[in-house]
Amino acid sequence: MRLLYVLLTYLLAPLVIAMEAWKALWKPEYRGRLGQRLGYVERGPPGGCLWVHAVSVGEVQAAAAVVRKLHQQFPEVPVVITTVTPTGAQRARALFGDSVRHCYLPYDLPGSVRRFLDRLRPHVAIILETEIWPTLYDSLGKRGVPLVLASARLSTRSVDRYRRMASLFRETLSHGILIGAQTAADAERFRAIGAAADRVHVTGNVKFDLEIAADSIAAGRDFRAHWAAGRPLWIAGSTHEGEEDSVLAAHAVVRDRHPDALLLLVPRHPQRFDAVRALLRRQGIAHAQRSSGEAPAPHHAVFLVDTLGELQTFYAAADVAFVGGSLVPVGGHSLLEPAVLGLPMLSGPHVQNAQDVADLLEQCGALRIVRSREDLADRVCQWLDNPTLARAAGERGRQAVAQSRGAVQRLVAMVAPLLTSAAPAVEPPAAGPGSSGSR
Repeated sequence: MRLLYVLLTYLLAPLVIAMEAWKALWKPEYRGRLGQRLGYVERGPPGGCLWVHAVSVGEVQAAAAVVRKLHQQFPEVPVVITTVTPTGAQRARALFGDSVRHCYLPYDLPGSVRRFLDRLRPHVAIILETEIWPTLYDSLGKRGVPLVLASARLSTRSVDRYRRMASLFRETLSHGILIGAQTAADAERFRAIGAAADRVHVTGNVKFDLEIAADSIAAGRDFRAHWAAGRPLWIAGSTHEGEEDSVLAAHAVVRDRHPDALLLLVPRHPQRFDAVRALLRRQGIAHAQRSSGEAPAPHHAVFLVDTLGELQTFYAAADVAFVGGSLVPVGGHSLLEPAVLGLPMLSGPHVQNAQDVADLLEQCGALRIVRSREDLADRVCQWLDNPTLARAAGERGRQAVAQSRGAVQRLVAMVAPLLTSAAPAVEPPAAGPGSSGSR
């Protein structure tokens, strides 16, 4: 099965590489990635490093507390964080600056993985949530590099899929991998696909340990005080194609009841900023744009946040939050930022990316699920009509998150002994045509 997997990855590689090159032609944020994804990353420090992988923005945000806590205990160990998406890379740089090095995860090809590990030389690898890469995991095992799957989750659907390739994943998970599962159900599913029972632990979801920087909160409150004081203000964060139409239709209804209401509209992907600007112009909606340095004037109905890395700031400015990727079948984005800030929240029904978080917040009354633009408008109005009720709902969400914290400490307790006892990774083979130089 393993040989078949490797053969399949080689057959698909030309198509994947061509797609990457095509993206780079049209999207500046994709330029410079291809070499790194083929394993040609800058060489790490001679003494090795702690490697943390976080696929995109949400995982990077979750990794922040883990990285900071480990850095406090092991300040002499350099940290490298990898992502798959450019938005994840941007968030990593915003959070860590020059204190943590960033590069992109290699493709799961033997040569790419070998070059990547030869250059990085990790002492310990931590992978946030669940990305199972058979070639990468096998290579780490053969080099004796401890691997921790942190805040790991596995859906019932994924278990069924992995079982169809049982021998491959049983081998992949047989290298002494430590798994810190989010829930007891997740832990049992990992055991079902071949993880060693004694190496699977329930540590919780590190995303609950999210901390929002005080300066981001202050910037949001300052924005509200200067540019929207006294105005009902709600935010639609991380919206996708098809959602902006519904949000804008809902906002028109909201303004019938609250004529001075302001919507903060924050599209998820920067490549869609132009399309959302065009949508606002077509509908004749008076708006200001963050990227232009404009501030919302009293006649503006919408403030378009067409910049990166400021979502938390604008959540801090709002009264009510709708979290996107949920009215369309994307799976939903993080509900934890608005919850930590004590906001009452709305979401569409597609929340499978973090069903447990959505269930917790819905059960305590902080989150309401909406299924249409009419429902969205009605729910926003209900909370804007009754600020006391809205604040109470948001506070229940904030408390629910606070009571679910602690995963970071449990995870660090798993990783710390590995870093304490880690010897330098196995020396790479003598340099050859496929492994020399850096890019």
